[in-house]
Amino acid sequence: MTDPADERAGLTDTFASRRYFRKFEAITGHLSRVAAFMEADSRLTRTEVKVLTGHVAALTFTFRALSMKYLMVGRDTGRFFGSLMIDVRDSGFPVASELMTMANDAQQAPTHLANMPSEEALKSDMVRTIISDREIPTKLQFALSQRKYYEELLKGHLFWVRNDPECQWLGNVSDTRRRFLLHWAAYDTQTNLPVIYLMELEDTGKVSLPKDQRRWPEVQAHLMAQALGGLKLLTIAKGFDDDFDDLHPKRLRRYHIGPMYSHEFTRQSGPLRQVLEDAQSPEGQDWALVWTLEDLTSERVIEERSGWFGTVEREVFALDPFAGRGAETGASQTERAIILPQRPFQVLAEQNPPGFAGVTKYVVGEGGRVLRY
Repeated sequence: MTDPADERAGLTDTFASRRYFRKFEAITGHLSRVAAFMEADSRLTRTEVKVLTGHVAALTFTFRALSMKYLMVGRDTGRFFGSLMIDVRDSGFPVASELMTMANDAQQAPTHLANMPSEEALKSDMVRTIISDREIPTKLQFALSQRKYYEELLKGHLFWVRNDPECQWLGNVSDTRRRFLLHWAAYDTQTNLPVIYLMELEDTGKVSLPKDQRRWPEVQAHLMAQALGGLKLLTIAKGFDDDFDDLHPKRLRRYHIGPMYSHEFTRQSGPLRQVLEDAQSPEGQDWALVWTLEDLTSERVIEERSGWFGTVEREVFALDPFAGRGAETGASQTERAIILPQRPFQVLAEQNPPGFAGVTKYVVGEGGRVLRY
């Protein structure tokens, strides 16, 4: 079932749904290895790796919960509960409404679990149905899958549509200047892609930012209101710099995780679709995941008048100098990377389509080993 208006498709087949979730579980596992690779390559600090892998782990747990919810899709469970809707054109990820529904389910998970039979009781009933009635206990399997779904929601640490900012201390620049790393994330409802933000800032306030009962809630609300994929980093950073006189953003990064390409599940256009089609990869290797990093750094500091006698620091951000792209992208630099199994990579290297020369390629080989090209 496909909606041509918004290019969403429902995975109504049990085996297709399970293959889809296995694919994403493998991909998110590889992303953690890529982050470790980037740390060894001195492209990320240990703190940044911990932050990024934390968000990737939350994304993994979200997919795990959804896999339980839709474990019995396509089977006669006695109750219509829909199918997982994915964005087959732009992202390859589930549509944002799936995460919104999941957030609502999480609020009611304790009530649902209190009214459900225990896992032991359901399994006992399954054995009785198989032995005595000689039937496949589909309805009981469905009930157990829903119990597992709500249990996953109760465990927490999931990736939601909004993942509010957290703050980590990086050390003191001086007695009156502290350095922090802020990170937050969102599931872009326009592109159906997870987006992760990291901001390094210096705090010259009287009270440390995470302990400031006035500024910290304001900072969280401000950043989440600006967590829109369509906004340029320069717009976000300058707005933050202007609104908080004693907080000085030195660096802002944004990671767009995806799209995910799969010849089996998606219908994206472009070279990667042809690469995956020609690769004819076996099950589990028919995929490629692209991500984009936008990076904005402060170039220098100027002072502006504030009030009658005061002055405040304002950041001047460096923009990409090549062909005026900085003004267009609102970033100091933009990098693209791709991770894919070895077989599709070989086809990609042979075809060498335009636009991929400057893309960093991470290739998953035997035993999940990741190499960079």
